[in-house]
Amino acid sequence: MSSDAKHDYHLVDPSPWPAVGSVFAFLMFVGAVLWMHKGYDRFGVLSGTPYIFGIGLAGVLYTMASWWRDVIKESVEYGNHTPVVKLHLRYGMLLFIASEVMFFVAWFWAYFNAAIFHADVGVPTWPPVGIVTLDPWHFPLLNTLILLTSGTTVTWAHHAIQTGDKKGAVQGLLLTVLLGLSFTCVQAWEYAHAPFTFGFNNLARAPFTDTAHAALASGAGNFDAVYGSTFFMATGFHGMHVIIGTIFLIVCLFRAMAGQFTPTRHFGFEAAAWYWHFVDVVWLFLFACIYVWGVGPVVQG
Repeated sequence: MSSDAKHDYHLVDPSPWPAVGSVFAFLMFVGAVLWMHKGYDRFGVLSGTPYIFGIGLAGVLYTMASWWRDVIKESVEYGNHTPVVKLHLRYGMLLFIASEVMFFVAWFWAYFNAAIFHADVGVPTWPPVGIVTLDPWHFPLLNTLILLTSGTTVTWAHHAIQTGDKKGAVQGLLLTVLLGLSFTCVQAWEYAHAPFTFGFNNLARAPFTDTAHAALASGAGNFDAVYGSTFFMATGFHGMHVIIGTIFLIVCLFRAMAGQFTPTRHFGFEAAAWYWHFVDVVWLFLFACIYVWGVGPVVQG
């Protein structure tokens, strides 16, 4: 009897990567806790050091690269991705994006709960007194234009792959990657120059000295961190998704250059494109709700 499969389903071979990835992810989490507890005597010499986190992160990245390599081999070399398998891969990606939607719903919920019902969390006004927000029509608008443009370039690359235009696919992907990197650089600069922080010392940094002193005297400094926390958690996690999406597209770029995408076999690119469009849409909501709707006194200059 032949050992060849007589069905359209792909029974995945035993893989070490789920277990290895879990170990390194746990190590990265523990390392993050140690890194953020600087001066905490209970952790000894590891307190406040980034080394454990760095080892965990390197392991996670290695796991991702190895796992991706195996999946690509299953598709390109072994031909295991039949039409039925491709359909189920699409279902899996859609469910993953749906879970990501709910992930961001949590951060939007936290922001709107503090912004609309600010009195319930002890904040008299929103934004809190002394908080100077970022001008939405400056770098946030620039980043919005960058992401919207990247959505058109990734669509260009998709159309090129569907028509067998390898050169157009590579050009579209390269432009998308450059735009993604540009977004990250602009946001990093914005974070570095933000007039508020994650913690409780926002009022001390506010340029409106009289207002800040009055707020500190009234005890408002105990609550002003709610703005920085909700802002950086929402926009920061989005920035992390942009970085992940950019890496995803870089992998697709090298695959396109190697000629691995054809008009009938390019789900890896489709998954990256879906993820990138999701990141675009989330940013539009962040820009409208947090930067524009939640604007207060802005940085001048």
